[in-house]
Amino acid sequence: MTSNHGLLAQLPATLMLVVSMMMTTTTLADSVRRIVHPDGSVEFTNVRGSQERKASTRSEVVYRYQDQNGVVSFSGERPEAASYDVIRFHCFACNPSSTVNWLTTPLYRSPYQQEIRAAAREHDVDPALVRAVIHAESAFNPKALSPKGAQGLMQLMPGTARDLEVGNAMDAAENIRGGVQYLAWMLKRFDDDVTLATAAYNAGPGAVERYGGIPPYAETQAYVERVGILHRRYGGF
Repeated sequence: MTSNHGLLAQLPATLMLVVSMMMTTTTLADSVRRIVHPDGSVEFTNVRGSQERKASTRSEVVYRYQDQNGVVSFSGERPEAASYDVIRFHCFACNPSSTVNWLTTPLYRSPYQQEIRAAAREHDVDPALVRAVIHAESAFNPKALSPKGAQGLMQLMPGTARDLEVGNAMDAAENIRGGVQYLAWMLKRFDDDVTLATAAYNAGPGAVERYGGIPPYAETQAYVERVGILHRRYGGF
């Protein structure tokens, strides 16, 4: 009888690759899970606890882990000797190559209604715009964290959070309050022009003023367009 190894040796290289992939798929079938995210995209993962969509603008995987000294680190290479979380970065709506259909992607109508309503009323900002920015920044993931340090639902940088007197940027209510206050500052600075205010939220007010409009950054231009779409859609409810 010819052994399996002998049979494989006789197969053409392309067919051997297919057989090898099938064998690998069979081996991993019990550990790899298929996850359909709220935006309709599909992820295959063997990392536990990754059901929640993380903030994202790029297709590469980033690993967050604690090193042997307890320091939180980020790497594009999977750590061999540490537990880790799989994250993606930076803001959810900034990837110019995103395949999400922003006209039809499911909306987050229910989360944080009270927090959004209260902050929007306090700072006189359209709650539909707040919800659109949260959707664009983090896809309503309160634990979103970028390697640059942006945190939470509205992706506040630590320095900005301090200026806004946000003690814990990972607390949803505090994050929303601070993010809406900052958005209100941008709206005031740009005479209630929502397009310029959201461009400033993404790229910084200095960049908007320097270019006299939306900066010529592909990510910022994509972000502003998508926030506008989400704003109109959330405004319909």
